[in-house]
Amino acid sequence: MTGSRVVALGHYQPATVLTNDDLAAMVDTSDEWITSRVGIRTRHVGGPGEPVDEMAAHAAAKALAAAGMQAADIDMVLVATSTAEHRSPSMSARVAARLGMGSPAVMDINVVCSGFTHALATADHAIRAGAATRALVIGADKMGDIVDWTDRSTCVLMGDGAGAAVVTADPGSTGDRPGIGPVLWGSVPEMGNAVRIEGTPPRFAQEGQSVYRWATTHLPPIARTVCERAGITPEDLAAVVLHQANLRIIEPVARKIGAVNAVVARDVVDSGNTSAASIPMALSKLVERGEVVRGAPVLLFGFGGNLSYAGQVINCP
Repeated sequence: MTGSRVVALGHYQPATVLTNDDLAAMVDTSDEWITSRVGIRTRHVGGPGEPVDEMAAHAAAKALAAAGMQAADIDMVLVATSTAEHRSPSMSARVAARLGMGSPAVMDINVVCSGFTHALATADHAIRAGAATRALVIGADKMGDIVDWTDRSTCVLMGDGAGAAVVTADPGSTGDRPGIGPVLWGSVPEMGNAVRIEGTPPRFAQEGQSVYRWATTHLPPIARTVCERAGITPEDLAAVVLHQANLRIIEPVARKIGAVNAVVARDVVDSGNTSAASIPMALSKLVERGEVVRGAPVLLFGFGGNLSYAGQVINCP
């Protein structure tokens, strides 16, 4: 079957930046309290006139430009999000309309924080099966709309943004040509309530300690298995891009994976937890800064809501 590869990336964040000191004026917290517990210093927040599909379209347009493609070249749009304001039209359909596409397949994927890696695997599978040739895979969330800004345990975590990848068919998928490795995905249904977006209006809530223990103990061996499926060792990785949940999760998980030679994405420090946007946004920034060379193996690993996870090794575009 034809393989696939990521050929370009793009990201977008709202202009408004909320610092820890700004939050300290809103709730009982401080810069020291936040940085010592989650490692976040700033986050971007969108205003009422900046919907999720607009952020997603901005990131997608940048990825298309980087790939040297037009919107009409795309035959599949997948958007990973859990903060769509409306059920229909879907976020992917709204993005396709904003970009002036022809008749792409459109699909939203709601797996919360691991949504992008699920969507990337879905695009890879569609291309391998011959159902698509060029896909836009987008992670976009506006967590500021669903967070309780009076709850210091959660409001300090969240940010808004979008990241996008252009994925194309790649019959070769060998050597230094970027490819997408096999996905390893799953969930822990009995612990699904540990991360929730519920109610009217919807509000984000989580059992932080349960998520921390699960992530730091159960995820490293799963991530090592992802590397095995890709035919590499953790020492071969040039970069590790985990869901940007919390620096206190990212650093120990990366260390336990054993990726001793890898750049570890720490975009959470500047962007906060942007849910499905966090992995493509962090990877796009690493590539933009030239911190990972083209063709180098990169581990993408999403985890969180539903206590779900999905990971794959890709070669850097």
